Amino acid sequence: MKPEDIQVTDWLRILLGEVPGIFLLEIVIRVAFIYLVLMVSMRIMGKRMASMLSRTEMAALVSLAAANGVALMDPSRGILPIAIIAFVVVGIQRLISWRSTQDASFEETVMDDMDILVIDGTLQLDIMERTRITRDRLFAQFRHEDIFNLGKVQRTYMEANGSFTIMKFAEDRPGLPLIPDIDPDFLKEQKVAPDTFACKGCGLLVKSQRPPQHDCTNCGANDWKEAVIS
Repeated sequence: MKPEDIQVTDWLRILLGEVPGIFLLEIVIRVAFIYLVLMVSMRIMGKRMASMLSRTEMAALVSLAAANGVALMDPSRGILPIAIIAFVVVGIQRLISWRSTQDASFEETVMDDMDILVIDGTLQLDIMERTRITRDRLFAQFRHEDIFNLGKVQRTYMEANGSFTIMKFAEDRPGLPLIPDIDPDFLKEQKVAPDTFACKGCGLLVKSQRPPQHDCTNCGANDWKEAVIS
């Protein structure tokens, strides 16, 4: 289209583009076919496609979406190639899934492995750095699980699909408060653990009557905060 052909008041072009009006009916057929192909493909690839996706499943879903987008809007593209692309994508995904059940090392290579982010109320900062998980992101997840004290967390696993599994101690334990600094009033309501301070960097606990002056033995930080008990 030439620049001089573009007119702001050309509502027919803005609404329909350069395709004839009958293409609107064709779009209905294309959408119905693409929707059917996606539903069948996801059904064949298994129930996990409707839940948290692994990286291979995400790649398969994105590939299907990318293939469908062009055929949906371009009248010069046929819809049969969509079925062929879907067949190839589903076949590769099924092959990877089958191979993963036969070889654990292959599954770990393709799907990645799980990581431990918290051990007994202490952040594993080296693991968090490698997995690119920030303290704020992890603390937000804890608060979502009604955990407002890091000492309550016995283990936190980051699964291969990127989800978190949090295991809590049965009893109350002191730990670093997880209340954000923007809510000082709620932070004051937390019960302070006597003679216990937590490293603000990793949550390591130290018994002391006053804030420690030495560096944290776990992460090297020198910033301490009174521990609380949930």
